[in-house]
Amino acid sequence: MQQEISGSAVISLLVDNESGALARIVELFSGRGYNIQSLTVAPVDENQATSRVNVVTTGTPSAIRQIRAQIARVVPVSRVVDLTAEGPYVAREMALVKVVSSGEPRTEALRIAQAFRARAVDTTASSFVFELTGSTEKLDSFIELMRPLGLAEVSRTGVASICRGPQTIQSI
Repeated sequence: MQQEISGSAVISLLVDNESGALARIVELFSGRGYNIQSLTVAPVDENQATSRVNVVTTGTPSAIRQIRAQIARVVPVSRVVDLTAEGPYVAREMALVKVVSSGEPRTEALRIAQAFRARAVDTTASSFVFELTGSTEKLDSFIELMRPLGLAEVSRTGVASICRGPQTIQSI
């Protein structure tokens, strides 16, 4: 018998934008012992009747299939897609990173921010707030480089994802 290997999965859902839908999704994950690494949700149609939910979780391929099947039964959902399994997709995250420093560490923080294409959205004599968009790995790397330079606070959006090319969540 071959052992399944756990990995990260990006699951995208289209759900009815109604009270309690997000709570039922979170309950499904927590009630079955699945961890949510990232969760984003926002209305995506002109009537704000449908929301897109992006969940990053880990598990074996069979566990991910089980999660998908259970979500479809618990939540008023019109689509459940494991983007990781379906083909190429784009996933991005945004972070606000506050660095409090002076002197050489402050100069180094600015230099690194420039290399990462982070934008200073707030500046004082003793601090910066940088806005950075990119892959989770890019954000993680930037944050680690800021730690010795005075990292004070981080706020992240979570992963937003979408299929590459002409394919949509509706066409999968």
